[in-house]
Amino acid sequence: MSLVFAQALSVRHGPKILLDEESFALSPTDRVGLVGPNGAGKSTLLRLLAGELEPDSGEVQRVSGTRVAYLPQELSNVPDGPLAEAVMRQVPGRLKLTTEHEEIEAALLTETDEAEQLDLAQRLADLEDLLAHFDARFGRHRAEEILLGLGFGPGELERPTGELSGGWKMRAALAGLLLTDPDLLLLDEPTNHLDVPSLAWFDEFLQKTRHAIVLVSHDRDFLNRQIARVLSFEPEGLRSYPGDYDAYRQQRSREAEQLRSRAERQAKKRAETEAFIERFRAKATKARQVQSRERMLEREERIETLAERKTVQFRFPEVARSGREVLRLEAVGHRFGGHVVFEGLSLKVLRGERIAIVGANGAGKTTLLRIAAGELVPDAGAVAPGPHVSIGYFAQHHSAQLDPMKTVLDEIAQLVPDKPPSFVRGVLGAFLFSGDDVDKTISVLSGGERARVALARLLVVPSNLLLMDEPTNHLDLDSSEALIRALADYGGTLVFVSHNLSFVNQLATRTWEVKDRRVHEWPGNLDDYWSHLRLQGPAALPPGGSQTPSRAAAGEKERKRLEAEARQARSARERPLREEVARLERRIAELERVAKESEAALATPELFADFERAKPHLSAYRSARAELEALYERWAEVQARLEEG
Repeated sequence: MSLVFAQALSVRHGPKILLDEESFALSPTDRVGLVGPNGAGKSTLLRLLAGELEPDSGEVQRVSGTRVAYLPQELSNVPDGPLAEAVMRQVPGRLKLTTEHEEIEAALLTETDEAEQLDLAQRLADLEDLLAHFDARFGRHRAEEILLGLGFGPGELERPTGELSGGWKMRAALAGLLLTDPDLLLLDEPTNHLDVPSLAWFDEFLQKTRHAIVLVSHDRDFLNRQIARVLSFEPEGLRSYPGDYDAYRQQRSREAEQLRSRAERQAKKRAETEAFIERFRAKATKARQVQSRERMLEREERIETLAERKTVQFRFPEVARSGREVLRLEAVGHRFGGHVVFEGLSLKVLRGERIAIVGANGAGKTTLLRIAAGELVPDAGAVAPGPHVSIGYFAQHHSAQLDPMKTVLDEIAQLVPDKPPSFVRGVLGAFLFSGDDVDKTISVLSGGERARVALARLLVVPSNLLLMDEPTNHLDLDSSEALIRALADYGGTLVFVSHNLSFVNQLATRTWEVKDRRVHEWPGNLDDYWSHLRLQGPAALPPGGSQTPSRAAAGEKERKRLEAEARQARSARERPLREEVARLERRIAELERVAKESEAALATPELFADFERAKPHLSAYRSARAELEALYERWAEVQARLEEG
């Protein structure tokens, strides 16, 4: 049974078509990953499913009583009041029950008629039963459990929501959605405002959910663990694939390869058929066969290969070799007002290291990175770059680095005034800015587009120490994966803050955990970090951290291995058919030569007048033509089997 059915949905934004009569259904237990490039329509589709947006045509049908909860990327409002109470008020029906309870209590105090008192007392008892059941499922204890899991401290449960920053308000909104336990949960990049400890809890919470989920995420590992189906925005429309994201990529790759192979075989067959038509067009004896093949070509539907979607493709340029010690922090201390962030912090970064900075929000990860980049002067201690070190800094909030009034082209060109416009356009093209896109002002760009401009800045001014703060936050999954590949080949040193599990696990060689005004160093990536915590015992793990919240980083290798095995298996199946086609084509060519020579001989006046001399040539011609007819049929049969795969 379907929980939600989308029928012939069409949505257009100006000249751009996001959805073109797309239909699909969601079952009560569907776990769907929504993938596609920035601007493809993922958020639009979530809003359609949530009922916040009406399609230009088509409709979204929901089973009566279906409870839908939606977390958008942008800041959600949360009710005013103490945090825990505000989260509880997001559960539909609570306010109605409590209001009715208060009204009946007040009526019971003033009612004098005994029969009415009994009736009110019974209604009050029924309501109290409902409220008890409601509280057991959606009550204070459950709300606190979710808030603590998402990183709020015990002392913050009574904090007014109006005092929360944007990121913490998003967490409060997420807590409210999780508390409602909806039939369909729509999540648009829900991990953007979560740190690693709360992400581990959220990861495990979602895996235990048995209701339907539609999820947008740029974190490949997180997405893989949560979904069992992919809805993908492709050039040919919205497509559905079973399995997780890696399975979708494998299926898409096989589909593209099969279509390419079939298109190539079709093109070859058409060329041969067209050659046959051209060869025998003037032969009256072949008129029927020529006409048959012409009709076949007219009726044949051309096999279309999959259009390739444009994705970010770039490499960091070669960088100068730095000294062995790239950066040193000596007795660094810093505070904001009365809040001490660090004290007595001493660290060093060595050439070639890939250091991931992790920890709870508010622990000081961004502050540490800004101090290392020279963007913030510490209150105590010193920061010293090593010899021959040049620093590139990618800020989490790009507005601090980009001029909103400049065009995309001017923003990059100003960094390399000695380079021609063609060079700048080439770099921007790698980040999907082409044509008139380069003349857009920074102020009108989306978050993902601004992130790509910030990355382009790092490319045109090479540096051998990159400091990056949440570089994947506004990128789509393809762009995030492209950045991982580029950084894996980067020849310098990398220090970064990221909550993207896939990003950390594929890049980090060392982990800095920012905690309690200090930095605790661990060898290896996030998987190794969690292993260290588990060895220290359950107390060292955050809520929900009993499981390693990431997959092995070998997913891409496994995908390539499976694709290679599939190609080998297909090649083994097709080899006998290809060999037979080759034998048939050699024999056809030989017989066509014999028939042509015999036909030419029979056309000479000497042989035409002498039947005895013409007889062998006539016999050879007839024999060749008879065998050719059979071979043509067999060749067509084998080609059809090859096309079927």
